[in-house]
Amino acid sequence: MARRALGRATLAVAQAVEAALTPQDTALLVACSGGADSLALAAGVAHVAPRSGRAYAAVVVDHGLQDGSAEVARRAARTLEGLGLDATVVAVVVAAAGGGPEAAARDARYTALRAVAEDRGATLLLGHTRDDQAESVLLGLARGSGARSLSGMAVRAEGLLRPLLGVSRATTRACCAELGLEPWDDPHNADPAYARVRVRARVLPVLEAELGPGVPEALARTADLLRADADLLDALAAEARERVEEDGALDCTGLAALPAALRTRVLLAWLRDLGAHDLIARHVAAVEALVLDWHGQGPVDLPGVRVGRTDGVLRGPT
Repeated sequence: MARRALGRATLAVAQAVEAALTPQDTALLVACSGGADSLALAAGVAHVAPRSGRAYAAVVVDHGLQDGSAEVARRAARTLEGLGLDATVVAVVVAAAGGGPEAAARDARYTALRAVAEDRGATLLLGHTRDDQAESVLLGLARGSGARSLSGMAVRAEGLLRPLLGVSRATTRACCAELGLEPWDDPHNADPAYARVRVRARVLPVLEAELGPGVPEALARTADLLRADADLLDALAAEARERVEEDGALDCTGLAALPAALRTRVLLAWLRDLGAHDLIARHVAAVEALVLDWHGQGPVDLPGVRVGRTDGVLRGPT
């Protein structure tokens, strides 16, 4: 298909894909659920990759959490093959986890996707859009999780590539319409039991109605601005942690001397390495009190781990 034959939305998607790639991305693997965003991404890759001599394929994960999920996965694979992508369906088992079913499904999905990408030596592409970015920023704001959470998702991070973070969900749907693709709408994406769904269906529309159009774009722009700051602070915190940590324990005197922005990051990274999960600001504050407001109090229980102070250092489980 000649580039001039592409519709406006499909061209926008293809241009976003092309702009995100580097010469090191010699093989591309699209993670596809069958939804509009990932189908549009697959179509963009199918247009861009052959023109640059890149290998390209797709993988569909079947979580097995809904009746008929296997057929949904097979249908997505057939659609992808119609676009010219070799498609592999991978079934995963979603184990119960402390973070809840949504987190467990995400962990299982990413583990499977990374395994396929590593086996093929391919860059793994995900279909997150600007709307997903805006939702992530609002959720981070509601949790009070700080600059890292508000910085949202990066286009390229941790071996993942998200070319469509500057593209709206409306554009991906329009792309599918232009190409005659019928995306699958995951029922979970309409279930108000999930906070992200409530943000999408209720919160963002109210914000746009009251503040005017362009809220998702502004939130995504905020994420971009904060990400550079968060990256710098995280790097400085990693250096600081090396200075205050010995044998897995943190020296409280050294921690207390750190600026608050670095101290909380050191604590958060340390707690996560110990196995803590679903941490929010009050969890970190409780541990920080062992450093700054020490009066002999007992250990702090967090999701997944207990930490305490002995002999002037913070220790995890022994």
